[in-house]
Amino acid sequence: MSDGKLTPELESLKTKLRSVWIAGDFGQIAKSIEDGAAEFVERLNLQADGRTVLDVACGTGNLALPAARLGARVTGIDIAPNLIEQARVNAEAENLQIRFDVGDAENMPYEDASFDAVITMFGAMFAPRPDVTAAELKRVCRSEGLIAMANWTPTGFTGQMFKTGAKYVAPPANMPAPVLWGDEATVRERFADGVADLKMTRRKIMFVFPFSPNEVVEHFRKYFGPTNTVFAILDAERQAALRCDLEELWTANNQATDGTTRVESEYLEVVAVRG
Repeated sequence: MSDGKLTPELESLKTKLRSVWIAGDFGQIAKSIEDGAAEFVERLNLQADGRTVLDVACGTGNLALPAARLGARVTGIDIAPNLIEQARVNAEAENLQIRFDVGDAENMPYEDASFDAVITMFGAMFAPRPDVTAAELKRVCRSEGLIAMANWTPTGFTGQMFKTGAKYVAPPANMPAPVLWGDEATVRERFADGVADLKMTRRKIMFVFPFSPNEVVEHFRKYFGPTNTVFAILDAERQAALRCDLEELWTANNQATDGTTRVESEYLEVVAVRG
């Protein structure tokens, strides 16, 4: 509701970003961090009776489902229709009453101050205009409500994975790096207005897969939209080089010794109180 007419360049960028998240099947990736997502929700104490919660860029429901299990009245929104459909199926399987909408984190179809808590995990950070995203997160949150984000850090494992991909396909020149949402100074600047309290904590989340690091790379190539998209752009020689780099990264960070994969990745937990 805060977005005016988009320029052709921005419309093109948004179309490309939407296609990235529609590509593959992010639900297969989300399963690997379900436990960490539930722990993030538990720390937010969302179980107050009738509390309204919005999960922004909700994907397949990694935050929305555990919030609903706690008794919150939950709405989820995501730019990718296929992920919203999976989220609905996941909620129905648990008989959870959650509203899921297809929509843009930069222009959400909700009235001002609609929610007691606005949460997002590895989602809203990928919207192309962080200033607009921050304004929308604050706009739909009631006064003294909670805004909580989980954002990959530039130096953590996932940040390094994105950096590896950027060696082969340059990110959009007119879009700030998403991992800047994982930098404390940047977050303070983006939440300088309209926030009464701001706490940031570096946390760890574990990627867990029942197969080897090399197989994890193929899993990401097949299912993770950004990785899938990068591989699709490259010729066979550069695909092989990227695969080698990613296999080295996953292998070097793997904590498992039994042929499976356990890789720890850092994120910045941002908890703000709406002013």
